[in-house]
Amino acid sequence: MRSMEPRSRQLLLTEEEKREIAAHVAKECGRLIPTDDPLFDLAVLNERVLRRTAEKVGDRITSSLVGELNRVLSAHLDQIHEKLSADVDEKAEAAVEAVEEASTTTASSGNWADRTSIGGYGEMHYNNTDSKEEIDFHRFVLYFGHEFTDRIRMMTELELEHAVSGDGQNGEVELEQAYVEFDLTERHSAKAGVFLLPVGILNETHEPPTFYGVERNPVEKNIIPTTWWAGGAEMVGEIAPGWSYNFGIHEGLKTSLDDNYAVRKGRQKTSKAQADDLASTGRIKWTGMPGIEIAGTVQYQSDMTQGNDSSADDAWLFEAHTDIQRGPYGLRALYARWELNGSGPESVGADEQWGYYIEPSYKLTDSIGIFARYNQWDNRAGDNADSEYAQWDVGVNYWLHPNVVFKLDYQDQDAPFGKKEMDGWNLGVGYQF
Repeated sequence: MRSMEPRSRQLLLTEEEKREIAAHVAKECGRLIPTDDPLFDLAVLNERVLRRTAEKVGDRITSSLVGELNRVLSAHLDQIHEKLSADVDEKAEAAVEAVEEASTTTASSGNWADRTSIGGYGEMHYNNTDSKEEIDFHRFVLYFGHEFTDRIRMMTELELEHAVSGDGQNGEVELEQAYVEFDLTERHSAKAGVFLLPVGILNETHEPPTFYGVERNPVEKNIIPTTWWAGGAEMVGEIAPGWSYNFGIHEGLKTSLDDNYAVRKGRQKTSKAQADDLASTGRIKWTGMPGIEIAGTVQYQSDMTQGNDSSADDAWLFEAHTDIQRGPYGLRALYARWELNGSGPESVGADEQWGYYIEPSYKLTDSIGIFARYNQWDNRAGDNADSEYAQWDVGVNYWLHPNVVFKLDYQDQDAPFGKKEMDGWNLGVGYQF
C-alpha cells in the first residue's frame, strides 16, 4: 500500500520559488493569444507554466502547487480578458458608429435618388408636302421631378425646338412645366407654377409613342392650341370613383387684331406674361371603365387682348372629347369651340373659331398600328368668307419598343381659296423614357 506524503511537504514552496512561478506566469501570459474561452486559455497556460516550473521545483509539483498556479493564472487571465473585452467593445462601438454613419450617408443618398426622377422625349420629322421638304429635329425634351416628401413634389420640363436656338436660328428653348404640387387630402391636391392646361387629348400627353401621325393633329394645334402652358395655380382631385376634376386660375391669352385674334398666336408662355386679365379653366373627366376617357373643358377670359383692344370683350372656350382603347381597337374624337365677344373679333370673323376630328385606329400586332383621321377647323368662322380647312390623314405606326416608334403617314388637305394646300407625306421617329 502506497503511503501518503505528509501534508506539510505539499506546501513547501519558498518565496523565491513563488516569485519565479509568478514570473513564468507573467511571461507566458504575455505570449498568450487569448480566445473567447477562458477555461481553454487557463488549460493552455497551466500546461506551459507547469512544464517550465517543473525544471525549478522538480517532484514538489503537488496539488497545492497546481492550486497556487491556477490562482495566479486566473488573476492574469481575468486582466487579459477584461482588457480584451474593453478593446472589443471599443472596436465594436466604433464599427457600429461607422456603419451607422455609412448607412445614414447611403440612406440619405439613396433617399434622394429614389425621390428624384428623370425622363424626356424627342422626335425628328421628314416632311415632303406641297409647301415644304425638310428634315427637322422638332423637339428634344427633358423632365426632372423630385419628391420632397410623400405629400410635396415638383415637376419641370425643358424643351429645345428645332435643334438650334439663338439669334437668327429656328429653334427655341422653352420651359413648358415648372410647378410645385402638394397633397391637401388623399384625393385632392394643388399645384402652383407653370403647368400644361387641362384641355384636349394631346395637351397634357403628347409624347410621340402615345399618338398616331407624325405631326400633332391640326385641330388641337390651331384651335386649342396645343402645346399650351401657363403660369398660375390649379386644384386637382377626385370627386367620385372614376370622376376627376381640374380647376385653375392662370395667365390668359394675348391676341390682337393684327393676327386676326388667332388663339395660337396669343399664347404668352409665361415669359413676362401680361396679367391684366387672368383666365380660369375647369375640366371634368370620367375614366370609370378601363380604356375609356370622356372629358369636357370650359375656359373663361374677360379680355383676350389684355386690355390692348377696347373693341374686344370676353371669350369662352368649350371642348369635349373621348379617347377609347379596347383591345386592338382605338377611337379618338374631339370638338373644340371658341366664342370671342366684341366688335373687333366680329369684324374679321374671329368671334367664332371651331374644329373637330375623328380618328379610328387598329393595332394589327403589338408593334404595328394603322389609323385614319378626318380633321376640320376654322379660325375665322364668324363670317361668310371661305376660311375653313379640311384634312385627311392615313398612316402607320411601328413600335420598335413600347417607348420607341417609327411613323409614316400621308395627308390630303383642302385649303380655303387663295391658301396653299399641304398635301404630301411625312416620316418620323420618336421616343420617350
